[in-house]
Amino acid sequence: QVQLVESGGGLVQAGGSLRLSCAASGRTFSSYAMGWFRQAPGKEREFVTAIDWSGRITYYADSVKGRFTISRDNAKNTLYLQMNNLKPEDTAVYYCAASTRMVVTTYNAGYDYWGQGTQVTVSS
Repeated sequence: QVQLVESGGGLVQAGGSLRLSCAASGRTFSSYAMGWFRQAPGKEREFVTAIDWSGRITYYADSVKGRFTISRDNAKNTLYLQMNNLKPEDTAVYYCAASTRMVVTTYNAGYDYWGQGTQVTVSS
């Protein structure tokens, strides 16, 4: 089992940057694939990006490709999301999630543990 706590959200102007962090408890963080999802008001939760246990394999939603970067530090039990050139449509609650599956997935149902979320608001 793992507990996830996100931080780093806030209010930023369009074109700005934010770095989200997700601190994981437990000693098995390095065995989990990890992902970031987001949910805007009135919309379903959507996939943003994911990374395998080693950090060598990553996936991105087309809407964030080239602007967002996912990374992890297994020694620190921490997942990161660097968000650059933010747009108003990036406004959402951002969640980190952990998956016990062998293959990295972009589907919500593929993740077993979720954080409480952190709000990101991008003003125009």
